[in-house]
Amino acid sequence: MLNRRALGAGTLASLALAGCGGNRRKRIAVIPKATSHLFWVSVKEGAETAGQEMDVDILWNGPAVETDYSRQIQILDSMVAQRVDGIAIAATERKALVSSVERAIDQGIPLTVFDSGLDTERYDSYVATNNVEAGRQGARALADLIGGKGTVGIIMHAPGSGSTLDREKGFREVITRDFPNIKIVGEQFGMSDPARSRAAAENILTAHPDIDGLFGSSEPSSVGAALAITSRGLKDKVSLVAFDSSEAMIGDLREGAIDAMVVQDPRKMGFEAVHTVVQKIRGEKPPKRIDLLAVVVRRADLSKPQTQRLLNIGQ
Repeated sequence: MLNRRALGAGTLASLALAGCGGNRRKRIAVIPKATSHLFWVSVKEGAETAGQEMDVDILWNGPAVETDYSRQIQILDSMVAQRVDGIAIAATERKALVSSVERAIDQGIPLTVFDSGLDTERYDSYVATNNVEAGRQGARALADLIGGKGTVGIIMHAPGSGSTLDREKGFREVITRDFPNIKIVGEQFGMSDPARSRAAAENILTAHPDIDGLFGSSEPSSVGAALAITSRGLKDKVSLVAFDSSEAMIGDLREGAIDAMVVQDPRKMGFEAVHTVVQKIRGEKPPKRIDLLAVVVRRADLSKPQTQRLLNIGQ
């Protein structure tokens, strides 16, 4: 009989996984919406940390840009054909990925959806920021910055992206319901591209020269909006609430182009996405839904240790 006390946690995890079929290390495919933005780089770090702790191999692969859902479908179908042991996927489009996701589930592959929802609930677990509430947080922050009155615009992400659509929905809900003296006068998609997001922001700023604030619902939307505000010399006139963070965005927060950021914890998201897949492989029942909370970060918060850890400042 095995002396379980003599076994380390890593060995126990290996044995548990081995019991699910074969002695090889399990392979978990982690498929992000894209691979370029800092958010996804941080998700990868969290997923790889989980892989190391749980003794599984992480197969990281995603499209180059968040609007290329056909490429994401190809990657997902390829992972299914390889018979990976589990899949975690952040769907670029909530409808287009359903058939491929359900095909993986029909083949008995444990599957977690993370970051963005799908028009199916047949997955094992869903790990994401509560994006509707995060959008509400962004609305409250912007309303506070402009004194509860004035006009604002939204630099949206891309059609069909569940997470950002939810943020935009939450933002509109709070502005409309709680701030009757604030009017949303412009909304344009930036299509997950900083240059196109800048053009979208420029269009709104041109059409509404007296606008008081902007909300960017994603990293590229926020970067583009900050560029437009900076190029027009409007740092002191137009308040910008951004979503997510990057080194450039932190610099913009310090210098005034961004006034507040609604920040997720992408490392925790990546970690929990892998963790729930491994739980399923081990025969456990992972939570059907894990909601992660976002945090509003302002300029004064950048010196706080907890903010520096979240934003990976000085690490």
